[in-house]
Amino acid sequence: MNFDVARKRMVDLQIIARGVSDRRLIDAMLKIPRHIFVEEAMAAQAYSDTPLPIGEKQTISQPYMVALMTELLVLDGSEKVLEIGTGSGYQAAILAALADRVYTIERIRPLALRARKALDSLGLLNVNIRISDGTTGWEEEAPFDAIIVTAGAPDIPQKFIDQLALGGRLVIPVGSQFEQVLVRITKDVDGTLSREQITGCRFVKLVGAYGWNTED
Repeated sequence: MNFDVARKRMVDLQIIARGVSDRRLIDAMLKIPRHIFVEEAMAAQAYSDTPLPIGEKQTISQPYMVALMTELLVLDGSEKVLEIGTGSGYQAAILAALADRVYTIERIRPLALRARKALDSLGLLNVNIRISDGTTGWEEEAPFDAIIVTAGAPDIPQKFIDQLALGGRLVIPVGSQFEQVLVRITKDVDGTLSREQITGCRFVKLVGAYGWNTED
């Protein structure tokens, strides 16, 4: 399979055709090889218009959802970004190409170790991974200019709001265990919060002290 051709087709048909216009984001998705973030047996499906299993009852998000959530962060390259739910590491790789520093938390050790290996293979050294309960954030590195949560939460953990910088943006799926709404929270320079509902979505559960209690 010609992965370069598949990747360009993915970007043209799934990303640009659906209205994503951030040129830096488009270039990052053209550059980052999504197939190295899935199991070898599924590499041929890496550029398809669907989430894929990555083991441990987790998934790599649909390419369009990765693009949409990233574009909602409005990154210019100077930001310090927190990602909750490293998973395969693909979202972190896209963020690393667009932001100054990325801090990403994964509660499942095997996924975190595989993600680290994939990120290192691409020379993305501006990504820091922690194996921990992501619902508590990364307090000692706060505040963050942008926070992205790649799992569905029953509500928005206050920890994320507290760790968001003034002028920052938080993108998170919120809802039931089976379907959510993608929400963007913006913290104005005076600390005022505004909330936008973007679109319906479906993610694996955000498990932790300030999320769902278990993944079952």
